[in-house]
Amino acid sequence: MPKILLKFEAAVIKEIKLDKPALTVGRKPENDIVLENATVSGHHCKLYEAGGGWFVEDLNSTNGTFVNGKKVLKAGLRNNDSIGIVKYLLIYMDETGAGAPKADEKAPEPELPPQKARVQGSLEVLEGPADDKNEHELTNLSTYIGKTAQANIQYKGSGIFNTGPDIAAVITLRPEGYYLIPIKEGYATHNGNPLNEKTALKDDDVIAVGGTKFRFFVKK
Repeated sequence: MPKILLKFEAAVIKEIKLDKPALTVGRKPENDIVLENATVSGHHCKLYEAGGGWFVEDLNSTNGTFVNGKKVLKAGLRNNDSIGIVKYLLIYMDETGAGAPKADEKAPEPELPPQKARVQGSLEVLEGPADDKNEHELTNLSTYIGKTAQANIQYKGSGIFNTGPDIAAVITLRPEGYYLIPIKEGYATHNGNPLNEKTALKDDDVIAVGGTKFRFFVKK
């Protein structure tokens, strides 16, 4: 069965099976694939099956739909085609096609350029731990903060139903340091301010996600 790998910042967030003839993609919660970002249109595009193959069609989105870097209104999909929607990539995978990757195979993350001294960032849990860890080392190039199994670091949602986005934010390591990037804009806070854009992290910055609060620091 064909599937989609939803990616953000070169890391896979979610695997979605194409198990019905059509799926919509957009910011609004009624979509089959919800991308919680203000720059994604409410109903951005749709994926649908026709004539034994799969297609993507733009739904008059504001920022456009791209296949392998080219803006399209409608396009047929082949194995490993990349659908670009603002900051997200949806990788179409048809495992019946020639050269299809294995089900558990993920695209490699880009290697960092050589550094004189590689810093090691960590998050100290200050309030509302979601597990028994008091500290999380940021050893990956992309570290996701969320509630699902795909997240590297868990947070507590709001209320008795633990509400909140499955993936709220991501911390990425770049040659110049660590950055905090919202996946659901405005949900997390950075030093008390709503997180709406990519932000550089410094020692003792405080990150709050739902009911969990972290302190970022770099180990010397």
